[in-house]
Amino acid sequence: MIFDLHIHTNCSDGLLTPIQVIDMAVKKGLDGIAITDHDTVSSLEDALIYSKKYDFTVIPGIEFGVVFCNEEVHILGYFIDYKSSNIIKATETLRKNRITRAMEMVKKINSLGFDLTFEEVKKFSKGDFIGRPHVARALIEKGYFNSIEETFEQLLNRGKPAYVERKTLGLKETIDLIHKVNGIAILAHPGILKNKEVIDYCIENGIDGLEAIHSKHKEKDVKYLLDIGNKHNLIITGGSDCHGKIINGDYLMGKYYVNLNYIPQMKGRL
Repeated sequence: MIFDLHIHTNCSDGLLTPIQVIDMAVKKGLDGIAITDHDTVSSLEDALIYSKKYDFTVIPGIEFGVVFCNEEVHILGYFIDYKSSNIIKATETLRKNRITRAMEMVKKINSLGFDLTFEEVKKFSKGDFIGRPHVARALIEKGYFNSIEETFEQLLNRGKPAYVERKTLGLKETIDLIHKVNGIAILAHPGILKNKEVIDYCIENGIDGLEAIHSKHKEKDVKYLLDIGNKHNLIITGGSDCHGKIINGDYLMGKYYVNLNYIPQMKGRL
């Protein structure tokens, strides 16, 4: 049972619709995926309905971003009750925080001499979800930068002139929320964390597992995370973190995955 457990749609900062994501996953021969949009569950209803066309499995998920120890930490939630009032309330607060942050970033960008409006940024987002990639795409369209990576490096990364910190949930609060809505909480791409003590903190506060297989992890990262997972009896997951961008002629989806036959805690939920 081959599953890519880390996929984004255009309901957050991905490029493909939920329907396009499922079509692509089926074409690639996957048995299932988890849709894990940033701070929103708005893609899940359409995805779950459409997946029945293929008798294809979509695990309802989410990826929360948290600021902890001056670093952005991401927590994945799997098999969540996405209709729970607890999730709806939390994601609505985060949605409003993202809009406020985007407006503040546009002001900073203008003060740096760039001509950009909030409406131009909104063109690249679906609904009211706005992230830094949408700001970057608007700047690229206006000819200021050539890529999202370049825009982040010069303006939008933490410590850069147009960066604005986002109000998030607390790290323990996020883990507890996922558990409250009957989900499995996984620390996303921990291999790229600068402060590895974050992993210890998550373990101390009830994290269920680690995402060891990831498109940004090196072989040494995978081994390091597998050792920690085995030591603490944690679930080990993996996924591509595909955002719908074509890299080296193909999508990342399906190139990084796990076999759910070897993860009884997740297979049992299917």
